[in-house]
Amino acid sequence: MKLESLHDLYLSELSDLYSAEQQIVKALPKVIKHTESPELREALENHLEETRGHVERLESIFEMHGESATRTKCKGMEGVLAEGDEMIGKDAPAAVRDAAIISACQRVEHYEIAAYGTVRTYAEQLGHEKAATLLQETLEEERAADEKLTSLAEERINVEATRTA
Repeated sequence: MKLESLHDLYLSELSDLYSAEQQIVKALPKVIKHTESPELREALENHLEETRGHVERLESIFEMHGESATRTKCKGMEGVLAEGDEMIGKDAPAAVRDAAIISACQRVEHYEIAAYGTVRTYAEQLGHEKAATLLQETLEEERAADEKLTSLAEERINVEATRTA
């Protein structure tokens, strides 16, 4: 796709996010399977359902613009997920593995927060108010997921992980 306008860039970024979200939907069940903490497992299961909703929102946004939802492979998310998979696969006590899972998941969240903030701004500047509203909803859910992970890490998981040394 040639980028001749902000609208072209906006659609390209939406396509990248669509790929990223689909990669996350595929990766999260494996992460959940390796999770020991019931609270962390529940948070990740809830976010998996939210992520499926993010995919649907993106499909709605493409439809609003008369475009088909396309996936340009998001290499950034592919790399973040590969690093997380590598970290999660290491031999470690359960609490340390859960801390690693939180670390990996927060990297994913931060990537998404940056991307959704950018495309939401593009949508606003292009006058796509309904799309901007949907993107803002997703951005808020990504921020809430990040905050939940921080809370779990600080209040329990990391504390337990320090006791394994």
